[in-house]
Amino acid sequence: MNIVLWVLGVLLALHTAVGAAWKFTNSEQSVPSLNVIPHGVWMAMSGVEILCAIGLVVPAFYKPLAFLVPLAAVLIAIEMLAFSVLHLVSGDSTMGPMVYWLVVAAICAFIAYGRYALTPFS
Repeated sequence: MNIVLWVLGVLLALHTAVGAAWKFTNSEQSVPSLNVIPHGVWMAMSGVEILCAIGLVVPAFYKPLAFLVPLAAVLIAIEMLAFSVLHLVSGDSTMGPMVYWLVVAAICAFIAYGRYALTPFS
């Protein structure tokens, strides 16, 4: 289980880092349902995502920071759930983005649970 959690964690870290880079180069208006997010918050989310990506992999090299993995996964899951709620509230009828965000949130929840309860600090 430990290997599965590390593989998922590294993949989530890559996904999150790419998402942060995308946010730096694209406006929130490029996703119509996220248009209500102010630009400053959009940019701040990029910084938080970079920190989360780092938090997901740093414990592989420095075990005392293992508490960062579930914390980072939960923060990413919260962001994905917030995107899903904004998508629903916007009235956008396409389900593709919301399904994507919910799948990422589920993976984050699995990583957080796995690192907190199943194989903590491994």
